[in-house]
Amino acid sequence: MKNRNVNASLFALLALSVLTAPEARADYKSTVLADSLKAQGLAQADATVTSYASPRRLGVQVAGVASKAADKAVQQKLMPVAVALTADGQPTPALLKKLAAVGADASVVPQLKRLPDGKAEALFWDSIQPGATLAQGLQKALDETLAKLPIPKVMSYQLADGWTDVKFVRPAHGLIALHGSEIVPVQALGLTAGRTTQGHRFEAAQATVSIDTADSYATQLRSQGAVIASFAERRADIAAQLQAAAAKLSLKPIDDDALLDEVTALVERPNVLTCAFEAEFLAVPQECLILTMKANQKYFPLLDAAGKLTRHFLVVSNIAPADATAVIQGNERVVRPRLADAKFFFDQDRKRTLASRVEGLNKVVYHGKLGSQGERMERVRAIGHAIVKLLSDATVPFTVEAQDQFAVLDSKVREAATLAKADLLTDMVGEFPELQGIMGGYYARHDGLAEDIAFAIEDHYKPRFAGDALPRNSTGLAVALADKLETLAGLFGIGQVPSGDKDPFALRRHALGIVRMLVEKDLPLSLAELLAEAVGLFPQAAPDTVALLTEFIDDRLAGSLRDQGYSAQEVDAVLALPPQRLGDVTRRLAAVRAFAALPEAPALAAANKRIGNILKKADRVDAHVSDVLLQEDAEKALYAAMQQVAPQADAKFEAGDYTGSLQALAALRAPVDAFFDGVMVNAEQLDLRLNRLGLLSVLHTAMNRVADLSRLAA
Repeated sequence: MKNRNVNASLFALLALSVLTAPEARADYKSTVLADSLKAQGLAQADATVTSYASPRRLGVQVAGVASKAADKAVQQKLMPVAVALTADGQPTPALLKKLAAVGADASVVPQLKRLPDGKAEALFWDSIQPGATLAQGLQKALDETLAKLPIPKVMSYQLADGWTDVKFVRPAHGLIALHGSEIVPVQALGLTAGRTTQGHRFEAAQATVSIDTADSYATQLRSQGAVIASFAERRADIAAQLQAAAAKLSLKPIDDDALLDEVTALVERPNVLTCAFEAEFLAVPQECLILTMKANQKYFPLLDAAGKLTRHFLVVSNIAPADATAVIQGNERVVRPRLADAKFFFDQDRKRTLASRVEGLNKVVYHGKLGSQGERMERVRAIGHAIVKLLSDATVPFTVEAQDQFAVLDSKVREAATLAKADLLTDMVGEFPELQGIMGGYYARHDGLAEDIAFAIEDHYKPRFAGDALPRNSTGLAVALADKLETLAGLFGIGQVPSGDKDPFALRRHALGIVRMLVEKDLPLSLAELLAEAVGLFPQAAPDTVALLTEFIDDRLAGSLRDQGYSAQEVDAVLALPPQRLGDVTRRLAAVRAFAALPEAPALAAANKRIGNILKKADRVDAHVSDVLLQEDAEKALYAAMQQVAPQADAKFEAGDYTGSLQALAALRAPVDAFFDGVMVNAEQLDLRLNRLGLLSVLHTAMNRVADLSRLAA
């Protein structure tokens, strides 16, 4: 290397045959190569690292790379002195053999150091380890990087010698390794590093691009090779082109980051073109058209201001001809059969009602141990009925009007639950499983069913993902709850419990869905009763299934609350008293947070923890106080304060004012502190001890109605 390249940028590129996503996506990371260079002392810890990824090339640039790593002072332990030297200080054969192994000889014996090593002394040798050259270091880093690329499946291909096989995702055609302007002599996949690469297959100004320096790769490839090498730049360019093309029609492209990433990984020189299909296809539900254009063709549908699909769509082409008419017409011609298939499925499906398909669910296996989809439907319907009854029982006062409303709701829930899975037997859902529920809603409307029923069928899978909307009406809410409860109860009942990161049935998502519906809709439903109803439909379920499910859902609830910004202490305090009505949880958390901000809170939390520990050690405590047995002034004062404060706190608690209930307890700080300062709880006299324990028990109950305040103690 020339001296001018001692601290130059390093660039490494692997040129490949055309790849399909995901191999060339933005999730290609350059950190393995850079970290290896840093570990070897060839690059600074804060060196700038830039990655490049396209369908035909993977590259990485590291700034400020040295041509050779600095030498290192190394101290090596050889062996104990007693083994290394004879009585007269001469090296033993064992020492000489060890020295030879580390590249030294008897001449270094006088330079060896005697240092303590445990209870004995050992000999140590100080030497200078030469730093790795860039060629050595880059070879090691490159090998490590290739080994760790996220390639799920490799192919084997033969090199030009006719003998050597190489295994990689696709055949590699070129390797560039530059340190400044100098080629680094490394090898990979049967290739030797050079400085040339291929530009765009059709658009390049010259077929072969010779890269001058490590810093000029991206600019040269863009100007000479018609390739935007950076994934991020290419993605931003596509996004800008999409917005500009849509704006010309006063429309907006569909917002889909995953699709944008995928398309970015498929092109090297993006060129967005506007296309259109026949208006007659708009009679098909837009979800079907959008899905087929996205999934099958990687197109970007265009929506109007109201979010309705239009006949226009955008294509990201990899070429930019002067006249793009042929490209546009070709894409329009390709999409037409796809849309025609969707229209055909839609038309065919509507020839049969959802109700006529229900019987067919008995022939569709849901799970080998849980029966058919028909059996599953029966269980969902039963749970839905139970949910309506629980809602009815929780309604106070229960009037005739309320009775009539719940009777109607029960009828709607039964009907929606019966039909909810029927669209699984339609051609459209068979082709696009992602549309289950959505198509059921369309077909329900076509069958003349009430809008409530159509919404419930469509919404019973909601929420499908984090941040998804909840069901739009009470019918859909009940069916969605029933569906998720049935799924959890059934799979937990046969031992299909998620472990680690494995959750093939998305049970965590189902549990979070239940949590969200119960909390956000503030439903007056007991989680224990819901789980008991669901698990009761599975005779094969183990006796501890309800307990396992309760713990599983509580964990999801705790995680969700922490994600919302509540502290671990606040969440722990509220969930320590297992809330049966999850709709109360956020109000209790708000109360705990307000209480924790009071100056009296730390002392009361610590006192509550102390009381809990005292009561745990007592064999049996009767929560009763006899004022006759109150002897000390401090216990009399505490009892008097409780007589005044406890009714106030209880009244506010019963009224749902959890914040006010906890804040009322703040008045007890002084008498509680005085009690523990001046009263011996475990008095020798039995009746006094029991009375004082009873006083603490009453206090503990009063302080822990909203949350376990001891969990707030430091």
